[in-house]
Amino acid sequence: MTVRRVVPNVHSEAVEENREFYGLLGFEEVMNHGWIMTLASPAEEKAQISFMSADRTAPVNPDVSVEVDDVDAAYAAMRERGAEIVHPLQDEEWGVRRFFVRDPDGRVINVLAHR
Repeated sequence: MTVRRVVPNVHSEAVEENREFYGLLGFEEVMNHGWIMTLASPAEEKAQISFMSADRTAPVNPDVSVEVDDVDAAYAAMRERGAEIVHPLQDEEWGVRRFFVRDPDGRVINVLAHR
């Protein structure tokens, strides 16, 4: 399994204001679903940050997103280890397959792959 990118998810009720603020640092909007917006550096597309008001299809907001090349293998590895699955593996309407798992410090990790 290979990690493709890691993106911090920042809880925000000021998504538009953050787009403008981080735009001053060179970030540009690359995704906006209303409840989550992702900004990226045009020079390095893997340098990203997401702002989220509330996850629309999950019980909690994740702290960080980890994109992998094989989300099913990641899910199997976490289940085999006995990790706490916070949100089950499923396909989302916006084109990702994902699940949430809690890390040893209690952070919620959104593990995903694009379909």
